[in-house]
Amino acid sequence: MYTGELLVSVVSCFTEKDTMQCRKFATVQEFQGKGFGTVLLNFVIQGAKSKGIKKLWCNARTDKKGFYEKFGLSDTKRGFITSGIAFSIMEINF
Repeated sequence: MYTGELLVSVVSCFTEKDTMQCRKFATVQEFQGKGFGTVLLNFVIQGAKSKGIKKLWCNARTDKKGFYEKFGLSDTKRGFITSGIAFSIMEINF
């Protein structure tokens, strides 16, 4: 997602059968909290539903779980730590 010519938020989605994974979801720090991530995640969720996806999931930074929960994703209680950063696997079933 751009503001003017500046790329401020991105997400990559990978589909396998009826499951979609969001990866590399990021917003430039000074643009966080301004709705860019919300627009992208809503777009991804609506696109997944329209394509008949049954489950959407992601590896969310544990300190950002609340953001994903606002969209209906739930913590699976499975997680991991990479390079000192804790992640939780979050998912939503449609």
